[in-house]
Amino acid sequence: MGCGWLGLPLAKALAEGGYLVRGTTTSEYKLGMLQNEGIAPFLISLSEEKIEGDISGFLADVEVLVINIPPKLRGGNKENYIKKMQLLLESLKAAKTKKVIFVSSTSVYGDINAEVTEETIPQPSTESGKQLLASENLFKNNPEIQTTIIRFGGLIGPDRHPVTMLSGRKALNNGNHPVNLIHLNDCISIISSVIKQNWWGEIFNAVNPFHPPKKEYYSQEAVKRGLEIPEYSHTSPHSGKKIDSRRLIHVKKYIFTTSILG
Repeated sequence: MGCGWLGLPLAKALAEGGYLVRGTTTSEYKLGMLQNEGIAPFLISLSEEKIEGDISGFLADVEVLVINIPPKLRGGNKENYIKKMQLLLESLKAAKTKKVIFVSSTSVYGDINAEVTEETIPQPSTESGKQLLASENLFKNNPEIQTTIIRFGGLIGPDRHPVTMLSGRKALNNGNHPVNLIHLNDCISIISSVIKQNWWGEIFNAVNPFHPPKKEYYSQEAVKRGLEIPEYSHTSPHSGKKIDSRRLIHVKKYIFTTSILG
């Protein structure tokens, strides 16, 4: 559910792997594209008040649902993401969907200055993080559904890298904080592994284990792309949040496949 920057290549990879895949979009022009990629397309729009489209047809006999709908909390048209997820959950219960992968974010941990594992108690500081955590709990606490939550770090990949937004900025004060990033290829591989290996009822941090300081990393990435190097304050504290993907690496023995070095 949600065939955007991550959802579309994920759906394509699963279809190429032999799965029967359905995908939702809110854009009519995408329906033909999904069909051409071997994905059964559904035009579905989820709001706080209702779900528009054939949600019952989309969910009929689905074995696993991947929920990949980020909160829209920027700009003037802010939404209540929790209400949207409550509506979706009611549809899942009606369809008797049994297994869910909920795509979340490490933003649920807030601005803690420490190493973070899956055992760390989330303390979200942003509205997005707060609504994501509440939505995680909606699914996690429902006994009718086996839910695995994946908390991804910053997403990078084709045509997407934070350095493009940081280029040219001055007096940034977190230059010594570690980066917490993950490549699109690993996002797809981790979600696929959950399905193939039956990793249900889990919470995973999903961040590449390479954590260079932001100042060092983003300076190098800007140079590679011919961008203006972001400038960091010399008084940057030697702290910050470092996300440890402990359960994936040490319990599930997952090996990250793609470097975050462009």
